[in-house]
Order: sequence, then C-alpha cells, then structure tokens
Amino acid sequence: MAFKLIDASAVRQGNAVVIDNTPCIVRSNDISKTGRHGHAKCRIEAVSVLDGKKKVFLTGGHDKLECPMINKKKAQVLSVIGEKVSIMDLESYETIELPMPEELKSEIKDGDQVEYWDVEGVKIIKRKM
Repeated sequence: MAFKLIDASAVRQGNAVVIDNTPCIVRSNDISKTGRHGHAKCRIEAVSVLDGKKKVFLTGGHDKLECPMINKKKAQVLSVIGEKVSIMDLESYETIELPMPEELKSEIKDGDQVEYWDVEGVKIIKRKM
C-alpha cells in the first residue's frame, strides 16, 4: 500500500521508497542525462528498512516510485524473554511482542524506552531512547 507516488528523478537521499516490495531508505540517486531522443536514467542505491540489505535499482527518470508510510512510535519495554521483547505503546497502551534486534541485544533491558517503526504493518525496534 503506497502512501504517495514520486518521480524517480525527484528521489533524494533519505527518502523512503518501495523497491521489490521492500521499504527502503535511499542512500544515493545518480541521474544520467541521455542523448537527443532518450530519457534520463536513475541508478538508485537504497538500504532495506527491515533487514538492512543494500539494493541497487535502475529505472527511467519519469517512472513513478511508491513511498511507504512509516510511523515512528515510542514504547516501554515490559520484558525481555530470549530473542523476543514485549513492549507497550506509550500512546495507545497496546502490548506488542517483537523480535530483539541484533545490534541492541546488550542495551535493551526491562523498563527502558525504545522507538519502534510501523512500516506498512510490519513493526521493528529501531533504537533505545
């Protein structure tokens, strides 16, 4: 589900776009101007929001790309059980169980506040507050 559509030539560093049905954050957009009758081409390098993998995408400059809806929310950690973290949203008081991110295993403890992202229905913990 796209929030809005944007031209490939208008994508800038830091924008979120959908590449291969995966929400990604753009790292660079190289636009090449072609000859008299051609169209501009865009080489977009992006990093997946969900798993951190790098993606390279080549498209025409006039093509439309989808921009995903990313909701950033705050939550409190209720408990850490193995590879799972139970958190409570600080606005709606909803309890959610999410997988523990590898890079935050040593930092997150019971009672801490974290920021989590809701990306097109998929929730992930991004950082400790």
